[in-house]
Amino acid sequence: MTSVLQREAQYRSDEVDFKSDLNPLLRRLFIARGAKSSADVDLSLASLLTPDLLLGMDQAVAELITAIENRSRILIVGDFDVDGASSCALAIRALQQMGHNDVRFIVPNRFEFGYGLTPEIVAIARHQNPALIITVDNGISSVEGVAAAKATGIRVIITDHHLPGKELPDADAIVNPNQTGCQFPSKTLAGVGVIFYVMLALRSALRQRDWFSTDLKAPNMAQFLDLVALGTVADVVPLDKNNRILVEQGLRRIRRGACCKGIQALIKIANRSAANLSASDIGFALGPRLNAAGRLDDISIGIACLLTEDEALANDLAQALDDINLDRRQIEQGMQQQAEDALKAIDDAHDKDLAVGMCLFNEEWHQGVVGILASRIKEQHHRPVICFALANDDPDCQELKGSARSISGFHIRDALEAVATEHPGLMAKFGGHAMAAGLSLKREDFLAFSAAFDLETKKHLSDSDLFATVLSDGRLQASEISLDIAKLIHYAVPWGQHFPEPIFDNQFTVVQQRIVGERHLKLVLNMVDDPQHIIDAIAFNVDVAAWPDPQVTTITAAYRLDVNRFRNRESVQLIIQHIEKVS
Repeated sequence: MTSVLQREAQYRSDEVDFKSDLNPLLRRLFIARGAKSSADVDLSLASLLTPDLLLGMDQAVAELITAIENRSRILIVGDFDVDGASSCALAIRALQQMGHNDVRFIVPNRFEFGYGLTPEIVAIARHQNPALIITVDNGISSVEGVAAAKATGIRVIITDHHLPGKELPDADAIVNPNQTGCQFPSKTLAGVGVIFYVMLALRSALRQRDWFSTDLKAPNMAQFLDLVALGTVADVVPLDKNNRILVEQGLRRIRRGACCKGIQALIKIANRSAANLSASDIGFALGPRLNAAGRLDDISIGIACLLTEDEALANDLAQALDDINLDRRQIEQGMQQQAEDALKAIDDAHDKDLAVGMCLFNEEWHQGVVGILASRIKEQHHRPVICFALANDDPDCQELKGSARSISGFHIRDALEAVATEHPGLMAKFGGHAMAAGLSLKREDFLAFSAAFDLETKKHLSDSDLFATVLSDGRLQASEISLDIAKLIHYAVPWGQHFPEPIFDNQFTVVQQRIVGERHLKLVLNMVDDPQHIIDAIAFNVDVAAWPDPQVTTITAAYRLDVNRFRNRESVQLIIQHIEKVS
């Protein structure tokens, strides 16, 4: 069940200080998202936090300078998602432009080695004879892996943004805004944001040492912000002011064509316009194509796409990523139907509501897609969900790997830690964020874990927490449902996690309704209080048993304003998030 609630302003009008020429609607939207002044929405690079605030930065830079001056081999150990791929590409590009060409990368195959810098990955890395390993978007929990590297004489820099555990790895340097004692105000940096700051500090230190010359010019670090925007948005980290600056500046570069060939190719294959690209385009069109490679195949394809300077090769790699993404969607659709059948069987057999904390396992499920599956089920049933798959292709495999997704107000990693404390040994390992986490356990312990996880969720979530809500920014006047207002909102700021894209709600008269693309409801509407104002709208993935409904003449809809571009023409369109029949 879903209800529409009005988003409340976080400040009174007399408590805010915005420029007088700010559009009143934008002013209202900013205040509702916690912005208090024009400075809060100033997304210029001059407002960016400085790297010296990050704990461990001096040690990391010192290690890098030693490696660069000694011409030692640097090995980047990445992660198999978009944040990891963009972090890896950024580190390599930046180091090369600072004159260090002996830099390589390795990404653990998630199906063989799992996540992070493990002793097994160190054993593989040794064959490349690195003097220094840099982890990007991982490593804060790699206690054993760092120990293995240090034992063989390899120095290690950890750059990560995940929450640290009780024990930190004994690395030569750790840069992570979430480590204890770090005074960096923005705790929500993505992994790519962390390595960007490391490279920013490195360039500054090299300048002080007169490293750069007429033959080797200091790189303009802004050129890497396309990668920072890509990884930050795709990792769905909260867009605090600092992250909004990073994303906005990256988007500006992409829109004017000043981005890497790989991002250009991904935009093209996704049938998006670079000149009009938004954060949501990154999240829903570019990100999934890169993520699919890490889920089903090898994210190295995606890293290669982000590294190449050859336009033709970039297009070929983007096509390969698109093909993998199509396979991912087909696998996901089958898995989701299996999951829903399993949930229905549970309801029918026990005649009771679903578990508050849902755990699902099917030995046929693909390990790389269980995270997306958990997200889909979480969205549909609005409760924490963990989906499990076998750790490898052997049907007799006795280890499960799970991917968890949570709802607002329930910290999933803290919940897993509570289960681990209450039931030592039940999980082999776990880690993650407030909204997403990963874990592994023995197959024989699945039922025991499911019960323990459900019990933990019930301690923190009431029945009312399990009802989904759509937060609306209120009603729009007919004059505000216009192409100009849609564009104004589109380009105002990067909208995203914790600074959500505006949603409005109004009552409409239904003029036309039909299903397109199997499950999408295409509507022609007019406003109840302005019948002459005709508006196009679309609602994705509706219940085709309920729609279209010729008996319905009036609806209430919560919607986003969108710019529809078709055959070189632009028009305003409503993207309906929630729809209710009125009469």
